[in-house]
Amino acid sequence: MAVMFSPVKIGSMTVSNRFVLSATYEAMATETGEVTDDLIGRYRTLAKAGTGLIIPGYFFVHPLGKAAPKQAGIHSDDMIPGLKRLVEAVHEHGAKIALQLVHGGMQTGKANTGRAPLGPSGGLRNPMTLEKCREMTPDEIEETIQAFAQGARRAAETGADAVQIHGAHGYLISEFLSPFFNQRQDEWGGSDERRFGLVKAVIQEIRKRVPEDLPILIKLNTNDFTPKPGVTPPLAKTYAGWLRDMGIDGVELSCGTFFTLHMVRGKIPAKEIVKVLPFWMRPFARLQFRRLRRSCGFSEAYNLPAAEHIKPALGPVPLMLVGGVRRLSQMEKLVAEGYPDLISMSRPFIREPYLVKRFKEGKAKEAACISCNKCFAAVANNLPVRCYVNGLPI
Repeated sequence: MAVMFSPVKIGSMTVSNRFVLSATYEAMATETGEVTDDLIGRYRTLAKAGTGLIIPGYFFVHPLGKAAPKQAGIHSDDMIPGLKRLVEAVHEHGAKIALQLVHGGMQTGKANTGRAPLGPSGGLRNPMTLEKCREMTPDEIEETIQAFAQGARRAAETGADAVQIHGAHGYLISEFLSPFFNQRQDEWGGSDERRFGLVKAVIQEIRKRVPEDLPILIKLNTNDFTPKPGVTPPLAKTYAGWLRDMGIDGVELSCGTFFTLHMVRGKIPAKEIVKVLPFWMRPFARLQFRRLRRSCGFSEAYNLPAAEHIKPALGPVPLMLVGGVRRLSQMEKLVAEGYPDLISMSRPFIREPYLVKRFKEGKAKEAACISCNKCFAAVANNLPVRCYVNGLPI
């Protein structure tokens, strides 16, 4: 049996193959965060197509952590019935599902929360919105820890197979882990150990509120690519070792923050993205995108060098690799060599929901996605996620 179609254990969960749908903002929930039929339909199709592990994205755990207008929520027990329908639709076709938990941190804003964005340290501006963040108080940090724990408890009540903590891409936990964003000098910052304290507390509180055997996964940045050093591969390796010691069940490696967009390599559809901004901000945004074109160009398996560096610290903990892996032969080679245990994809599944089935039947050897990133521009404009390679209706 080809290794990509062999089963793998992630904690107590057995996934039927090595393909993972990496969490992707869909812009398909209601304005108040409820799951919709369209959202359920997207994941039912991916499960029917044979995707082994599906990670829908990304469920805000607290009203002040909502980062986008049509983002799904797990912040209230009122969300449980809709989320349960989503989980059941995935299970109906034999796939596993992990619900991703997130607080937007600096990537929230008054439009979504009615308040200034929160961050580990105050004063830093989001380069896209220019909103200045406010430093979280110790009480707000504790409230956020409990919000993650309650979100995980709700996920377990839906019947989800696992939860994934979003610790990448410049969201709140990623910010606390990063020396660039986190300038605190209290118990939550000032050293690597204290910057790790938030995610450590979140994991500890989650374990108190979910069944003992529910796998806890994390999405972790390998490189922030911030103007001054944030998380880098050596620091990510340190964090990975600490996560292993805590009993983490699986780690997905990614990179980038809202400062650089390195998480979506390829073309930058600046014309479409800037339409979501006020007119007076558009020239500045276009200039920023021009500066990023070279560094954000597409390359194959762009997180692999970091994965090779970090994997020894994880040992037997399954590693999921996302970013630029499109050829089936390359996936087979990488997993056989043991650096990633699973391959995560986002944009390829947007263009080809049936990609795993096509691979298995020999009808495709590589994903058709060309990394035009118009799907990324679409959700920025509150359009539902799908392939817009022929243009956005805006």
